[in-house]
Amino acid sequence: MLLLLNVLSQVSVLALIALGLAIVFGMMDIVNLAHGEFVTLGAFTLAAMQHAGGTQAFWLALVVAPLVGAAAGWLLEVTVIRLLYRRTLDTLLATYAVSLIVQKLLELGFGKHPQLVQTPLQGALSIGQAEYPAYRLFVIVTSLVVIAVSALVFTRTRFGIHLRAVIQNPLMAEGLGINTRRMNRVAFAFGASLAAFAGVLIAPLVSVESHLGLTYLSKAFFVIVVGGIGSILGAVAGSALIGGAETLMNYRVDPSMASALVLLMAIVLIRLKPQGLVPGFSAAHQLLGKG
Repeated sequence: MLLLLNVLSQVSVLALIALGLAIVFGMMDIVNLAHGEFVTLGAFTLAAMQHAGGTQAFWLALVVAPLVGAAAGWLLEVTVIRLLYRRTLDTLLATYAVSLIVQKLLELGFGKHPQLVQTPLQGALSIGQAEYPAYRLFVIVTSLVVIAVSALVFTRTRFGIHLRAVIQNPLMAEGLGINTRRMNRVAFAFGASLAAFAGVLIAPLVSVESHLGLTYLSKAFFVIVVGGIGSILGAVAGSALIGGAETLMNYRVDPSMASALVLLMAIVLIRLKPQGLVPGFSAAHQLLGKG
């Protein structure tokens, strides 16, 4: 049971981060190497608020950090991304530069030392004959709820329908009166807010420093490519496979070896199923299908 909960803890947070990236990369076909910095911004927002207001600031940070992430994502789309649509290499280089700038700004503002973040829930809960940290259970439940709500927004709301229309055929969507530029901007901000929310959740569990997001960025890219580009269900499936496999392997081999084995597994899966476990419907997915 404890092993299953450890897997769920890793998978749920990874799925939340990957979901934001799936919207930006898998659906909008934007290679955003600054996505990890939205995770970092969420964690630093919590650190700053706890420094100012104590442990209870965590609950306020769950609301404030996604707003900070959304504002940062909106600003990035307005100033950089909107000028580089359909220019993949340029987008990659530009967002990599933004990533480095954000890291240095955080180091200038907070220093290079890890930030102290306190866990809002102490103690453990009894599960069968074992005990499990209460905060990790909170992370699992909260992540799953946010993922489920995001999936409902994407599949059951007018916004979700319009966004899928823009993804599948932007010219047709614009001809039908949908403001494609605004939809892209909102979708980008939404993906950034999810990443920042995930940053708050993981902050008490990791070392909060300026390079925090880099680890999750690489894993998130693996997740959406293996799971299926342009698919929310694919992001969840990919997270379960990548996160679950890495967590289980960490019990048997060195963490570096576990990461290498997971990467090898991802390469084999992509070779066998180039469209991913759950094929999506973005332009990138269509290109993979033709290959």
